[in-house]
Amino acid sequence: MCRLLGYATAGTDLSLNDILGVKNVEDFRDLSEIHNDGWGVAQLATPTETPYVRDGGAPSPETGVKIYKSTVAARFDSTFGALAAQPARGAIWHLRLASSNLPLIMENQHPFYANGLSFVHNGDISDANGRNIVTNRSYPVDHSVLLSTGGRSDSAIFFAVILEYIGFGFPLDEAVAQAVRELRQAYPKSSYNCIIQSEDQMVALCAAGREKTSPRIVEIYDEYGRGAQAADYRVMRYRALTDADGKQTGVVVSSSGYDQNGWTELENDQMIVASNRNGTFRLRSI
Repeated sequence: MCRLLGYATAGTDLSLNDILGVKNVEDFRDLSEIHNDGWGVAQLATPTETPYVRDGGAPSPETGVKIYKSTVAARFDSTFGALAAQPARGAIWHLRLASSNLPLIMENQHPFYANGLSFVHNGDISDANGRNIVTNRSYPVDHSVLLSTGGRSDSAIFFAVILEYIGFGFPLDEAVAQAVRELRQAYPKSSYNCIIQSEDQMVALCAAGREKTSPRIVEIYDEYGRGAQAADYRVMRYRALTDADGKQTGVVVSSSGYDQNGWTELENDQMIVASNRNGTFRLRSI
């Protein structure tokens, strides 16, 4: 039960402040009053050092991946402001509200990272009786793949299933689609809203099992006097990025909760497949 945000550019390093504007960044960060179980970000950038240089260890990377995760709410973590000003050609951000009383431990913080992929998720993968998938010891996920995510939560299991399909040879967007189809067989009403990022692509999916906000989410938002913001809780929206000449330079996609005037709503079961190399993107259904 979280807030997601991601962007991909045409290979140009831009900060979150550049993408959203400082006011919207602060409004997004302020959602951590409610989504206060930690936060994280994974950023892609071109290192200043020459790539592929062998200096005694592994060759220097062509793309640098920076990941920061904290169990402290974003509004209380000064690192958030520093990273919001840090340029990147692509990044995914996550504000956490832990689902099903899963523990507030670093292993369960997003983004998860494995095999060059960063992953964030908004949802609680549970059955009709509220039993979370982590309690289902017989769910057929490869435990070695699950271990590679470093996590113990329902989101980590979701990521592991995606990784399995990638291992079967599916491209990134189809691996996400296949994973959702599989998980829905046992957990049809769960939310699979997510963003996954490679060194070349960002895939953002809106796949809510219940498009209407659950009473529990409304209740939580009401406790903070922000009940109106819960109405479109499961919604994800996107906006093309353009330069001063109107040329497309990428895309930003986000959960709701702050001003997104002029953005376009993703349909349920629809995803954005974007390049963080040239800024192009397309829409597809799962």
